[in-house]
Amino acid sequence: MPSPKQVVQSFYVCFGKRKPEGMNALYHPEANFTDPVFGRLNLAQTQAMWTMLCTRGQDLRLKFDVVESDEQFAKVEWKAWYSFGPRRRKVHNRVTSIFEFKDGLIYRQTDTFDFYRWAKQALGLPGLLFGWTGLLRQQVRKKALKGLKINPK
Repeated sequence: MPSPKQVVQSFYVCFGKRKPEGMNALYHPEANFTDPVFGRLNLAQTQAMWTMLCTRGQDLRLKFDVVESDEQFAKVEWKAWYSFGPRRRKVHNRVTSIFEFKDGLIYRQTDTFDFYRWAKQALGLPGLLFGWTGLLRQQVRKKALKGLKINPK
């Protein structure tokens, strides 16, 4: 069984190559994901999110560093550069990911980043003026969740 460090390294290598199927295979069946844009997602939503981000992120560049890991946890600091939205605004996001593992797979993933900093880059003037508000965050989350294409089972 691969170590947590090996799992997260594989995860980010797949992400950098925009291969969501490789990323999605590393999640436990009971996994969940949380971040400032999407909120808390179940496994199907998480996998749909990575598929959407990899499909849309045609100019995605990624750097990552596994800064801590042990038998059950890993912490990764990563940076992404990409164009966002119809105006193709340039975004440089700095993210910290905390992973918890179960049965050798990602069980919980919590990504944190400065939403206001992201909103200023991704949304332009509205992000600058309102990125610090809960209202804008709710609007962004609603739109992001609509972008997830989940096949009903």
